[in-house]
Amino acid sequence: MHVIWISMRVENPKIDDPILHLVGEEADKLGLECYVIGGWVRDLFLHRPCTDIDVVTVRPESMKTADGASPTIGILLAEAVTARLGKGAHLSVFHNFGTAQVKRRDLELEFVGARRESYQRDSRKPIVEDGTLEEDQNRRDFTINALAICLNHDRYGELLDPFDGLYDLEELTIRTPLDPDITFSDDPLRMMRAVRFASQLGFYLESETFDAIVRNKHRIEIISKERIVEELNKIMLSRRPSVGWTLLDKTGLLDLIFPEMAALKGIETKEGKGHKDVFLHTLQVVDNLSMKSDNLWLRWAALLHDIGKPRSKAWDDQAGWTFRNHNYIGAKMIPKIFRRMKMPQNEKMDYIIKMVDLHMRPINLIEDTVTDSAVRRLLFEAGDDIDDLMLLCDADITSRNAEKVDRFHRNYQLVRQKMVELEERDRIRNFQPPVRGDEIMQTLHLEPCQAVGDLKAAIKDAILDGIIPNEYEPARQFMLQKAAEMGLIKP
Repeated sequence: MHVIWISMRVENPKIDDPILHLVGEEADKLGLECYVIGGWVRDLFLHRPCTDIDVVTVRPESMKTADGASPTIGILLAEAVTARLGKGAHLSVFHNFGTAQVKRRDLELEFVGARRESYQRDSRKPIVEDGTLEEDQNRRDFTINALAICLNHDRYGELLDPFDGLYDLEELTIRTPLDPDITFSDDPLRMMRAVRFASQLGFYLESETFDAIVRNKHRIEIISKERIVEELNKIMLSRRPSVGWTLLDKTGLLDLIFPEMAALKGIETKEGKGHKDVFLHTLQVVDNLSMKSDNLWLRWAALLHDIGKPRSKAWDDQAGWTFRNHNYIGAKMIPKIFRRMKMPQNEKMDYIIKMVDLHMRPINLIEDTVTDSAVRRLLFEAGDDIDDLMLLCDADITSRNAEKVDRFHRNYQLVRQKMVELEERDRIRNFQPPVRGDEIMQTLHLEPCQAVGDLKAAIKDAILDGIIPNEYEPARQFMLQKAAEMGLIKP
């Protein structure tokens, strides 16, 4: 391995952080070599904020044991740093991994001893042994994450760049330090990380690195769904998530980890009529939305909004290709997708189901006459999520026809204006009918039964349709009238 020593001190004010000097001082007291390495160093040169600092220490010859014991010098240094920081510093020790974490306010330091790793074919969990700094840099996933800066006093600020990581930073390139086939086969999660970094940083996958992912894509099957989703979430929070999803598709990973998304690809033509590529449309919608919102779950809703189209696609001799009820079908698909992907089975999933189910409603409103009744019903069903729904619908406009796009946006503004007016007047969002079920039963001397539910539904519909205002007395009089029509009140 060719190691490039840069004797000149790194010129960046962040390297003079008192915390880093403190870590270096404690390492000197213990007689340990000490380096800040990985993401913090990478982001230093990219001028990106980073509060997670990884520190690697090297065991000196005098401290090495003959029995091959797991390195604990990272823990030793972490304990010293915690004691020095005093009140407010919290130490967590992970003896099984030989690592420790120190937290103070929004700062997080991870300590580990330098190590070398070897892998077995059926697991991404490495066999860890004591190692040199060079061996520790060899095991790093990408060249841009193998940069190390010395924190010891005599060499403070010196940069070790064994794989030309600085050059790759300048060239916006993701490349593995060693043979990419070995790197990805040993730990297949690194394939997802390569895609994620390309998406987060706006970098390119170096050709050999890309080809190795294609060759090793099936190794992703040994990675847990939770770890895959963790990387997908980071891709979704990128400035342009489409970069990551496009790479997942081109490398072949998409078919393996998310077949429902892969099913959106392609165009079918019949009698000279074709439909748009739903996959490309979806990525454009996600990017459009990402310019307006950093809400992770709304971005997921954008990604999944047309997930039901492949199952609903049909040919109509008059209309051509149709995707009727794709919103309803897509909403029904989401729980199964979330279970398989080990994604949250809670209100986050319910939120996405609601967004997917309702995403066609606003466009149906603008294509027809915008009636008060239709707007009230949309407000009622969307509740507090109505603003998110409208953001999604705006993002869903991807036509190349500028006049059509402008017309849709203008019409959506009319719908929004109507929503504001009706909400101020009728207080529809999340409303409960003024007359509740217990009052209906008490007034009409009824036990719980279907008739009570029918009356409650009738009151709700009357308010949403504008037949009566959302007020108690009109609702009570309507209930009595309806009950008489149903024969529940004797004349």
